[in-house]
Amino acid sequence: MLLLRRSIAAPEGEPFWQSVTGSMDSLDEDWHETAVREVLEETGIDALAPDCCLTDWELENVYAIYPQWLHRYAPGVSHNQERVFGLRVPPHMTVHLNPREHTAHDWHDWREAAQRCFSSSNAEAILLLPRFEPALVERRCRQQP
Repeated sequence: MLLLRRSIAAPEGEPFWQSVTGSMDSLDEDWHETAVREVLEETGIDALAPDCCLTDWELENVYAIYPQWLHRYAPGVSHNQERVFGLRVPPHMTVHLNPREHTAHDWHDWREAAQRCFSSSNAEAILLLPRFEPALVERRCRQQP
């Protein structure tokens, strides 16, 4: 499981580790397009490459935005909605961070990754990984265009 350390600290000041996250660029962008774009922007990984497999877990979370980050959103927006995807990549995948957003990356066992995440919704999504059996993921990967 790939985790990224954000260039800004968590609200309590500790390091802020997370998986790839991001927001839609426009109302015309769908969840899948957003996931592909964010993975590329944050890691340099092309989620549509033949040796990768991006799967929509069809899970959504709604959470309150931390007060110190409300300025990053439109006036009156207080909650964020996220969609959960999984991305299988080949072993030893090279990661190229966007230094404006992240200062480090590391690969972890999924249990350890969940423990390191700052965001509870991020950790909860990672803990769901065992529900996505390898055979199911493989079938979904073969069905993709």
